[in-house]
Amino acid sequence: MSKPTDLVQGTLDLLILKVLANGPVHGWAIAQRIKQMSNEVLQFSQGSLYPALHKLEQQGWIEAEWGESKNNRRAKYYSLTRAGRKMMAREAAQWERLSAAISLVVRPA
Repeated sequence: MSKPTDLVQGTLDLLILKVLANGPVHGWAIAQRIKQMSNEVLQFSQGSLYPALHKLEQQGWIEAEWGESKNNRRAKYYSLTRAGRKMMAREAAQWERLSAAISLVVRPA
């Protein structure tokens, strides 16, 4: 049986965009927020998170700026662009349709 995180592999972009919808956040905090919001079910390694952030930045959905973290360390803060907000809305709607269809199949009749 697959782990819950295996199912979410294709949805990491959407999760990142949803976290960034609340304002600029650095990478480690994005991972922690996803973990917290999912009741610690969804956890991503740096090896999957940072390539996803880089891809989203190349696509123009997020932008990055260097800043200082709460513990006085240099950190790259990511924020959502206007195009990213539009993509987030499309991806969220697609996810809702997909998860509803899966629920129809999985739930007992």
